[in-house]
Amino acid sequence: MAALYGALFISAFLAATVLPVSSEAVLAGLIVSGRGDPWLLLAVATIGNTLGSVVNWILGRGIDTLRTRRWFPVSPERYEQASRIFRRFGEWTLLFAWLPVVGDAFTIAAGAARVNLGVFVALVAIGKAARYAVIVAGGLWAMA
Repeated sequence: MAALYGALFISAFLAATVLPVSSEAVLAGLIVSGRGDPWLLLAVATIGNTLGSVVNWILGRGIDTLRTRRWFPVSPERYEQASRIFRRFGEWTLLFAWLPVVGDAFTIAAGAARVNLGVFVALVAIGKAARYAVIVAGGLWAMA
């Protein structure tokens, strides 16, 4: 059973970084198959995905030297788009760090803007937990 939670944690962590991993599919599959406690699965996915976003925050701290690297996870265009939105709406954009396309860029922009790590983690975790809660609820509903 520990391996199950470990696999979910890893998929959630990697999904928030540079790799194209679908932690939502992993979580939904576990819920629908009835494997694992839904609340614990929700917590594990949220923690893993939030910690993956912390990696992006760290990358954002070094944006000036890192964004020209070939492996950098966000294109210059996407980063500029996210930066404009981040400057306009501030830290509240981190509630939407789970969004495809711009979510990772929001977390990198937050690092570049030197957002306090505690505030960053709290806002990102709230948004990601809400997204995963919808997936858990949908999976439980499908099982009923």
